[in-house]
Amino acid sequence: MQILRSVPDAASSPVALTIGNFDGVHLGHQAMLAKLRAAASARGLPACVMTFEPHPREFFAPDQAPVRLTTLREKLEMLRQHGVERTYVLRFNFALAQVTAQDFIERILLRGLGVRWLQVGDDFRFGARRAGDLAMLRAQAALHGYEVEGMATVEHNGGRVSSTAVRDTLAAGDVTRAGRLLGRPYSISGRVVRGDQLGRELGFPTANVQMKHNRPPLTGIFAVELMRGDGKRLQGVASLGVRPTVKARGAAPVLEVYIFDFKEEIYGELVRVDFLHKFRDEAKYVDLETLKQQIARDVADTRAFFSRRAA
Repeated sequence: MQILRSVPDAASSPVALTIGNFDGVHLGHQAMLAKLRAAASARGLPACVMTFEPHPREFFAPDQAPVRLTTLREKLEMLRQHGVERTYVLRFNFALAQVTAQDFIERILLRGLGVRWLQVGDDFRFGARRAGDLAMLRAQAALHGYEVEGMATVEHNGGRVSSTAVRDTLAAGDVTRAGRLLGRPYSISGRVVRGDQLGRELGFPTANVQMKHNRPPLTGIFAVELMRGDGKRLQGVASLGVRPTVKARGAAPVLEVYIFDFKEEIYGELVRVDFLHKFRDEAKYVDLETLKQQIARDVADTRAFFSRRAA
C-alpha cells in the first residue's frame, strides 16, 4: 500500500476514495472498505483512503479527545490488509482547519486527487466550521462529474458499531464483545523492550511491550496471545496498567506479558498482543510476596482459560 502525506497540486489519474478516521478499523469501517474495493474494481480505479493525523478532536481539544484504539502504524497496516491501495494521511493543523468546504471539494478532492467515486459516512462533516456535509457533496456531484455515496450505520446485535462503542466496551472490560465489534480480538502492537526486571525477580519474567498509547482503552489482567513476526502465536497472561504495588501514582501505563513455557530472548522484536479475556482489574498489594502469590493465581486462571478454549 502506498502512503502519501500530502495531496498533489494536480492529480495524475482518477481515484475512488473513502474519507474517515478509521480508528480501530471495526466492522463498520470494514463495510466501508469492502464497498470501496467493489466500486474501485468496477470502475478500474485505485481504492484510496483519506485520513487525518492527528484526529481533528485531538487538535481542537486534546484533553477531551477520546483514547485511541489504534496507533497510526496499526491503522495503516489494517487498511493494507483490507485491500486499500493508497492512503493519504493529511496532517490536521490550523491551515487545514481553515479550508472551506467548497475549497476542500474543488482543490483537494477534484483537482488534487481526481476523485471519480466518493464514499463518506452519513454523518460526515468537513471544511471550516464543519460547514460541508453529504448533502453538499451530492449537490456538487452532478456539476463536477463525480459519484458520491453515503454509508449508513452498521449494526451488530441491535447496537450501532462505532469506535465509541468499542472504547466503551473495552473500558467496561468486555473484550469478547469488543472483539465482535472489531471482527477480531482487540490488540496492541509494539517492540519488546527491557523493563525493570521485576517480573524476573518474582519468578515470572515478562516481555515488556512498548506502547504508543499514552492512554490505553483498557486496563487490568488478561489472557492474551502474543503474535511474533513469523506468525507464531504464544499464549500468556498480560498486565496492562500502572502497577500500583510498585509504582507511584501518576506512573505511565505498562504492558507486560508472561509467556507460557517460553525461554527465548525477544528484545527488539515487533509483536502484537491480542486480548482474549479479562480476569480482573489492577490492585495494590501490601508487599511483593502477596503480589507474587496473586500472579501465580493469574497464571493458573489463564492456563485454565486456554484449556477450556481448546476443549
